[in-house]
Amino acid sequence: MAELQLDPEALQDLIDARMPFGKYQGLALLDLPEPYLVWFSRQGFPSSKLGRQLALTLEIKINGLERMLKPLR
Repeated sequence: MAELQLDPEALQDLIDARMPFGKYQGLALLDLPEPYLVWFSRQGFPSSKLGRQLALTLEIKINGLERMLKPLR
């Protein structure tokens, strides 16, 4: 997996981002279930801002870093 950007603007964009389609449409990306993100990564994340945000969300969840974003939410 490519190195992920962790700049403050990217994190704020992620915090504000919502799933634009599918079963979880409208749900905050950070609230997506980890198994869904794992499945999505196996299918291949889109090569777009959304894809980068989904990959970052998965990394945050895998590494147990969700707590660090709670104050920002």
